[in-house]
Amino acid sequence: MPRTDEARAALAAIRAGATPRSLESASLEFKEQGRSEGDALKTIADAALCFANATGGIVVVGVADNRAGATALVGCTLEVDAVRRRVWELSRPPLTVDAWEERVGEVRLVFVSVPQSPEIHSDPQGRAPRRIGQDCLPMDPSEQMRLREDRRGIDLTASETGLVLRDLSEPALESARELLAKFTDERRRLARLASQELLRALGVMTNQGRVLMAGQLLFGKAVTGSPPAIVYEYRATAGGEPKAIERLPGPLLPSFQSALQLVRARQTVTPLNLPGGQQVQLEDYPTLAVREALSNAIIHRDHHLSGPVNVIHSPELLTVASPGPLVSGVTPENILTHPSKPRNPCLANAARVLGLTEEVGRGVDRMFREMIGSGRDIPRIESHHDHVRVSLAGGRANTQVARFVAQLPEQERDDTDTMLVLFRLCSVKTVSAQQISSLLQKNVSEVEQVLRRLSTDAVAILEPTRLTTRRTNPAYRLRGDVLRELGAAVPYQRRTVDEIDRKVIAHVREYGKVTNRNVQNMLDFEVQRAAVILKDMVDRSLLRKTSKAQRGPGVEYGPGTKFPGKVKPRVK
Repeated sequence: MPRTDEARAALAAIRAGATPRSLESASLEFKEQGRSEGDALKTIADAALCFANATGGIVVVGVADNRAGATALVGCTLEVDAVRRRVWELSRPPLTVDAWEERVGEVRLVFVSVPQSPEIHSDPQGRAPRRIGQDCLPMDPSEQMRLREDRRGIDLTASETGLVLRDLSEPALESARELLAKFTDERRRLARLASQELLRALGVMTNQGRVLMAGQLLFGKAVTGSPPAIVYEYRATAGGEPKAIERLPGPLLPSFQSALQLVRARQTVTPLNLPGGQQVQLEDYPTLAVREALSNAIIHRDHHLSGPVNVIHSPELLTVASPGPLVSGVTPENILTHPSKPRNPCLANAARVLGLTEEVGRGVDRMFREMIGSGRDIPRIESHHDHVRVSLAGGRANTQVARFVAQLPEQERDDTDTMLVLFRLCSVKTVSAQQISSLLQKNVSEVEQVLRRLSTDAVAILEPTRLTTRRTNPAYRLRGDVLRELGAAVPYQRRTVDEIDRKVIAHVREYGKVTNRNVQNMLDFEVQRAAVILKDMVDRSLLRKTSKAQRGPGVEYGPGTKFPGKVKPRVK
């Protein structure tokens, strides 16, 4: 259970000196029992309501959240049956939770596991709170209505409007035909359909000729005085004043295309040469990543809320903000792996057929892959009670990362897990499954399978470290040849190369020679990594082979033509 694992890992961190409050999250809350059993049970019930109305979570009772270290573990005497019963009694409709006790050292704690509920739960006074980040915030009636619709699968965009075909924009319909004509699959034939048949094929018109809200959003004629569908701003710097503002009216299809064109018009492109003479073009904001961010914003926004999708574009940062929070159950922490759950299925299906967005659940993955593959930071996704913001980092690309990714086999370039592992190992020397479980948004055992696959000879990107190779969950690092290809793209690699050079050079100065076995013993490396290091130093003329043997760990190396300093004379 990932949330139970999160709670136990947090308790271990508390015992090591952390403050409980700093470890609380959208799915973890620490509570102190207090003096009154009744008050304690009510406090637990309130926390349970917050989690049930959000994405679920764990309440750990018996922890003082304002202390640090082991002193924060003050213990709990509540009976687990009493906890379950009181939460049930204090919730409307009744909420079922699981509760059990665990001991941490000599201290008894009570864990309360709260599921995400299909219902909206309130307290006896009718208050319905919801967990957002570390806070438990009340929902007003409109928020409760939207959440209830989300959880019951009510699709606002599938509702009928009073519009008929003549109320739709013919240029927008023609744009749809142009998009469909570019496909090579069965969608191409849709471009030849008459307007009514096309709208029915997209699922946005009834058999009786009535336009659904999804059809109105995509193709409805703009109404004078209505708010824009998208507002685009360009700024010379991320925090500067807007240099250009474009208010793009509905319908969504042409406004989406116009917004993409506005971003492309200010794109800068860096040519990147690959071994073998190929060249790829690095955009400061990968077009596919921008497309997914914008299409997700217009398709999955909350149409109960007024206001446009806002795009703010500068050379350093591009943000896309859309009205409404993420759909119930989806959070920034699980968005890569949560089962697909579109807020507006009718609109999403039509957009998928038109090619505005990927198959449900793939668009966010693509954003991450495209950003990493272009040598940039991963997207930042924030969900608030009234909006979602996606931020893409621009600026100078890490061309060495982009060059390395461009040469990977296609199946690895298209694998989000591979890209995320590579991204993390460009900034830290080693990773374990537990350390990057939250980054990949998978449990530890699933991540371990990913790391093992990447360490096989068929893929040959990672290797387990020598000291941890026998563990169930070893630490993994980039292989030597991968590090060499990435070069200065890996900050710790620059330091590591210098340190390795100093140690090997000092050994040669002292003894006049060095072998693979010497490097293994000095640096605690396995034979293959030691061989890569020696070859690299030979290539740089720091060393040269001095023994008759040309292969094996006993081959001797002496000073090369660029060896620095003098060598201590060898005693015969």
